[in-house]
Amino acid sequence: MNKKVYLTLENGKVFEGYSFGADREVIGELVFTTGMTGYIETLTDPSYYGQIVTQTFPLIGNYGIILSDKESKKCWLTAYVVREKCDAPSNFRCEMTLEAFLKEQGIPAVYGVDTRELTRIVREAGVMNAAITFRPLTDLTALKAYRVKDAVKAVSSGKVRESGEEGGPRVVLYDFGAKQNIVRELVKRGCRVIEVPATCTAEEALAYHPDGIMLTNGPGDPAENVEVVENIRKLIGKKPILGICLGHQLFALAMGGQTRKMKYGHRGANQPVKDVKTGKVFISSQNHGYEVVSDSVKDVGSVTFVNANDGTCEGVEYPAVNAFTVQFHPEACGGPHDANFLFDRFIENMKKENENAEEK
Repeated sequence: MNKKVYLTLENGKVFEGYSFGADREVIGELVFTTGMTGYIETLTDPSYYGQIVTQTFPLIGNYGIILSDKESKKCWLTAYVVREKCDAPSNFRCEMTLEAFLKEQGIPAVYGVDTRELTRIVREAGVMNAAITFRPLTDLTALKAYRVKDAVKAVSSGKVRESGEEGGPRVVLYDFGAKQNIVRELVKRGCRVIEVPATCTAEEALAYHPDGIMLTNGPGDPAENVEVVENIRKLIGKKPILGICLGHQLFALAMGGQTRKMKYGHRGANQPVKDVKTGKVFISSQNHGYEVVSDSVKDVGSVTFVNANDGTCEGVEYPAVNAFTVQFHPEACGGPHDANFLFDRFIENMKKENENAEEK
C-alpha cells in the first residue's frame, strides 16, 4: 500500500487517498477531464499548467506509457487524481507504468479517491483550489490565495524549431503551450512549420516569409497576455490565421472581443460542437476554462460553432482578415478526429491568398 495522502478542497472538504507519484505536497487549481482514453496526452498537455487534474474515467494506466504519444517534452500539470491505477498495463507499445512515469516526471498523484463525488462538487461549485498533503491541512490561507499566473511564459519554448519539408506552405506557429500533434497535422499535409516562442514579435514572425500564422493552445487566463494580444493585432490581415483553443481566445481579444472564466470549463474528448450554418454536430476534444463572449465579436466576425451542451462560443470566422479560430482541438491525438478537416481549410486559405497575390 502506498503512502496515505489528503486532498483538501478550498471549501474545506477533505478526501483521503494514497500517493503513487512524486513524494511532494502541492497546491493547484482542481479541474476534471472526461476523456476515457488519452491520459498520456493529458499528462503532457501544457494547457494543464498549474492544475490538479482529476480523471472521471475510473481506471487509468491500463495501456501504460508510450513516450512517442507525448504532446510535449514533459508533464506540466501540478498533480493527478484517479479512482484506480493500473499496475500491470497490457499493450505491445508500453514502455513503463503510469506510476513510474509520474515519479520520473516529479508529478504528485493520488488514487483511491471517489472521483465521482469530486467531479460533482466541481460541477456544482465550480473550479476551486485544492492541496495534496501528507498530513491533514489545518490552515487554508495559502490554499485559498493560490492563482495560476504567468502560465504562457512558463510553458512556451524559448527556441525556434523547424520541421517538415521545404517547398510546402510555410506556417509560423506561435507556441503558447502547443500540443505537438498540431505540428504533426501540418507536417503531414506538407507544411514547413516554424515554431516560435510566445514572445516572438510580429516583425520577426513575418521575416520568416510565412504563408500563414498558427496560434496554438496554451494555459491560463487569456486576458493576462497583454503583450501577446498586442502583437497578434499587428499580424491581423497580413497572412491567413488559424487559432486553436487559447489562440482562439487571444485572437478574439486582439479583434476587440472579450473573454471570461467558465464555471468549470470543458475538458475531455466528448464535447459536442454544432456547426451554426449546417446544423451538423461534431464530437471534439477540449481543454479550456475560459470562453470567448459571443456578443463581443459579432461586429468583427461571425460565430461558426457553438457548444451543443451550453451554447458557448466554439468558433469564429473573420472573413475580412482571412482568419478563423476554434475553441476545440481539431488535431486531437487519442481522438476524436471529426474536425481535422479544419487544417485542410487553413491550407486552402493559404493557397488562395498566394494565388490572389500572384494575380495582383
